[in-house]
Parts: sequence; C-alpha cells; structure tokens
Amino acid sequence: MEAQILQSGPKLKRYGITEKKKSELDVLKNQVIDAQADVQQQQVIVTSLTEKASKYQGYLLTADGNRTHALSNKNLIDQVVQNAYDLAYNSKNAFSKMTISNDDAIEVASSVSDLINKLIYSVEIINKLSNLVIRKKALNPLISDDLITRLNTAGTDANNAVALTLIALKSTLAAEASILESEAAITLEYRQASKLYLNLTDEKSIDMPLSIYPVSKTSIRGLLYNAYKETQLAYEKANIANDETTRQLNIANTNLNKAQIKLNSLQSGLAAANAAALAS
Repeated sequence: MEAQILQSGPKLKRYGITEKKKSELDVLKNQVIDAQADVQQQQVIVTSLTEKASKYQGYLLTADGNRTHALSNKNLIDQVVQNAYDLAYNSKNAFSKMTISNDDAIEVASSVSDLINKLIYSVEIINKLSNLVIRKKALNPLISDDLITRLNTAGTDANNAVALTLIALKSTLAAEASILESEAAITLEYRQASKLYLNLTDEKSIDMPLSIYPVSKTSIRGLLYNAYKETQLAYEKANIANDETTRQLNIANTNLNKAQIKLNSLQSGLAAANAAALAS
C-alpha cells in the first residue's frame, strides 16, 4: 500500500505538467486567433483605404485638369481683351490722325483749285495780250517778233501749268476720297472693337483703365475669372482630401504590418510550444 502511494505521486505530477502546457497552448492558440482577426480587420481597412486613395487620386487629377483648362481660358480672355482694347484704342488714334489728314487734303484741294483759277485767269490775260500784240504787229512792223514768240510760249506754258494743276487737283481729290473711305472703315473698326471690349469686360469706356479684377461678375471676363477661382478651390480641396487619405492609408499599412509581425511571432511561439509539448 505504501509502495502504491509512492508510485502515484509521479503520475499526478506528470498529469499536472500536461494540463499546464495544454492551458498554455490554449492561451497561445487564442492569441493567434485574435491576432489573425486583427490582421483581417487591418487588411479590410487597408483595402478600403487603398480603393479610397485611388478614387481621390482620380479626383485630384480631374481637378488639376479642370484647373489647367480654366487657367488657359483665363489667360486667353486676357489676351482677347487686350487685343480688343489695343484695336479700339489704335483705331481711335488712327481716326483722329485720319481726320487731320482729311482736313489737310481739303485745304490742299482748295489751294490747288484757287491756283487753277488764277492760272486760268493768267492764261486769259496772256492770250488777250498775245492777240493784242499780234494786231498791233500788223499795224506796226517794228514790234519785235521775239515778243510775240515769248507771249505764245508764255501762253503755252500757262496752259500746261493749268493741265498739270488739274492733274494735281484730281490726285488730291482721289486722296481725299480714299481718306474718307478709310475713315469709314476705321470708324466701323473702332465701334466694333470698342463694343467687343466693353461686352467682354463690362467697362464703361475704353478711356477708363482696365480693372485688375473684374468689377462685374456677369461679364465674360468675370465669369472666366470666377471659373478659374472655383477650379482652384476644388483642386485645393481635392489635394487636401487626397493627402489625408494617403496619410490614413500609411497609418493603416503600418498597423497591418505590426499586426502581421505580431501574428507571425505568435504563430512561431505556438509552433514552438506544440513541438515542446510533443517532445515532453
């Protein structure tokens, strides 16, 4: 009986060690299960944030494209406005100079016309004088033939001067007509360019300095400026959202890596504990 009691002691001790190891293995298994669940949860978060990040990157690219397009339109309307202003301003100056030229042409034409009248009068006087000298010559042979020749030459020269002056007058009138046509064209150009400029900007006059920022939000220039401002704000918001999503994804990847490392460590510990239990 005493011997039996002594033999039962080691069996109880062995049984106790086995239960303890089994309990430890169960704890490790539960930790592994919890770690696997944590990895799965972290993986779901990473997958979701990866999809979200991809969408926000697309939104950012779209916003950047819209912003670039709006900036191009903004720069283009500035060029169109400047070209319309330059055309209207230059047309106005050209019209002023053309008016001066027309006044000068009218004055020249008047002067040439007055000169023609004087030349015609001179020709009449010379012809009358020449006829008178010729009649006197018939009565008085002493009158020099050279005088008659000179009077005839003077008459011819005067007639030639009249003809040349008439040609000059014709050219002057043609120049005046051309100036008038140019004035009409420049006037039309000035009106159309001014109208275009004022419609684009809602300014009151081309003589007023162009506002740096559109005063009227309803003008074409103002609408395009506002469109660029809106796309700029949309881009900034998309950029902030993209950065925040990227930050969240980086944190989630870090948490997933930590969870995977912990799971691998627990799995290794469980494997080692299983091996040790089988070996005992």
